[in-house]
Amino acid sequence: MSLNLDSRQRAMLQEMGVRVWLPAAAAASEASELAPALSAAVRASSEASKDTSESIAVYSIKTGATAKSGLKKSAAPAAEEVLASTGELAADIASLDWPALTQSMAACQACALCSGRRAAVLAPPDAPRRADWLVVSEPPDDADEQAGAPLAGAAGQLFDNMLKALGLTRHANSDGAAAASAAYITPVVKCRPGQTRNPTLAELATCEPYLRREVALVQPKVILALGRFAAQGLLQGSMPELASIPLGQLRGQTYRYQGIPVIVSYPPNYLLRSPQHKARAWVDLCRAQDALRRGG
Repeated sequence: MSLNLDSRQRAMLQEMGVRVWLPAAAAASEASELAPALSAAVRASSEASKDTSESIAVYSIKTGATAKSGLKKSAAPAAEEVLASTGELAADIASLDWPALTQSMAACQACALCSGRRAAVLAPPDAPRRADWLVVSEPPDDADEQAGAPLAGAAGQLFDNMLKALGLTRHANSDGAAAASAAYITPVVKCRPGQTRNPTLAELATCEPYLRREVALVQPKVILALGRFAAQGLLQGSMPELASIPLGQLRGQTYRYQGIPVIVSYPPNYLLRSPQHKARAWVDLCRAQDALRRGG
């Protein structure tokens, strides 16, 4: 793991609670350089501080589609109701562009996760459309649903600091963030059910075609899976035994999704509860960065 970091990156790591060793000769000069950046990082952080039915009833935004079901329609505009098998759903999603994909995810009723949701949780409008990094977060929580975007609140602030330590951002600037410095973040499932619970394996599989299409459009060079459900959503098709493997044992390896390297790490909410694991999370990020630089 490379530790050739500038003062801003060291400040971000210190804010995360990760200690970076320095030779004695360099420590004194580093301390004076680190103070302003660390102060800014701390200030920024403090300021912002059962299985379901197997039937697949979805809303399709394809123009000219004919409704084949009598189910109640969503309020989402331009959405038409279509019954489809899982395979047909995946094939349909695979042809969608960004606007169509966003509408389809927002109106989807393919599983019971949508019951009681206030709004789907999607990547925000200013998310980069091309990015070397694609981050899959855990199922949305209340803060995510209120914000309408993944990794909101204190967990998002922590993860933004982690991205900054790598020179990355989750927001596209006015000219569009360069893919090499951009991270596209999306939740493994797009809905937080009205009654808080974990998604089932069937629900993760139902939402996976949306994730697959996001990957195809973003064209990432590395994928970071934050948490056990994020890993399951990506890898359960190739690793059926994954659901029985603890998160800690999934770390430290490089997996593949659609040929792209996948690194598994801790979700930021967990790091807030267990800050002693922040250093391990940094190791995971460095592993992902190395996989990207090696081209997989």
